[in-house]
Amino acid sequence: MYPLWWALAWQDIRQRYRRSVLGPFWITLSTGVMVSAMGPLYGALLGQDVGSYTQHLAVSLILWMFISGSINEAGAVFIGSEGYIKQVALPLSIYIYRMVARNLAMFMHNLVIIVIVLFFMPPANFSYIWLVPFGFCLVLGNLIWIIMLLGLISTRFRDIPQLVANLVQVAFFVSPIIWKAEMLTPKTRFVADFNPLYHFMEIIRAPLLGEPIQLLSWLVSGFLFIFGCTLTFYAFVRLRSRVPYWI
Repeated sequence: MYPLWWALAWQDIRQRYRRSVLGPFWITLSTGVMVSAMGPLYGALLGQDVGSYTQHLAVSLILWMFISGSINEAGAVFIGSEGYIKQVALPLSIYIYRMVARNLAMFMHNLVIIVIVLFFMPPANFSYIWLVPFGFCLVLGNLIWIIMLLGLISTRFRDIPQLVANLVQVAFFVSPIIWKAEMLTPKTRFVADFNPLYHFMEIIRAPLLGEPIQLLSWLVSGFLFIFGCTLTFYAFVRLRSRVPYWI
């Protein structure tokens, strides 16, 4: 039923930016200004090469906006579709794909910034660029089960969205976005190695920046996908019939 959930996602975007001249490109513009301002400044403050740091910052910020936006909105995936769920007999997965498609469309708008930055500041090589689609599909699969699981829990416990929002905000500062994982000492390397969001970004970011993907990032992302899908499928089968009652 992809025509349905894609149409609903596109309708959400049109309503959000109704009567706006630039529409979703306002986010692209603001992100581009942020990268242009923070790249040279933070690169100099952290003692990094401005070119390579700006590449890292641009890719990291846009990937973070996509991942964190999907997780933050997960709690409202069913609550926000209360009218549809109570009146129309549709699979609950439609509302999940609707949210993923909406955030994916926003990500595609912001992708323009990555293209511009890598065009003017190209990485040393593009030999690993072919790994980007595989990493992105794995991240997308993980986001789907995360949204589904958080959506189920949030319909029953309404404090979960606020808790998730606070955790995601903290995760921004402890994830290698403004700073690089290479800046960590061996004693503090665990901050990145035990951070799933770091590995989600790394399997997309590394090949875009001309770097190989660490085996640990593949293993963590793959394990979380298998484990998360199994857990979420079990929870979804048992709890999906209660969603209309909870909301």
